[in-house]
Amino acid sequence: MLRRREPVPFAFLAEADRFRSNVTPPPRQRASAGEVAGRWLTGLTIVAGLVGSLVLGMPALSQDQAPVQNQQSQASQGR
Repeated sequence: MLRRREPVPFAFLAEADRFRSNVTPPPRQRASAGEVAGRWLTGLTIVAGLVGSLVLGMPALSQDQAPVQNQQSQASQGR
């Protein structure tokens, strides 16, 4: 009771489920100490930039609690 497959225009698609590679990829090389330090410094720089922009931007985003006093010029006071 063998089932025949329908013809497929691309033969590699029909045979893809039967293909198994016996070649193993080479092991990954460990990062050197300089590369690890560079990654840490890059991440730290990005985080410090985000925190710094937040700290510098917070005063501009905060609303003043005290009501704004009307400052009139001396000309409007008749001086």
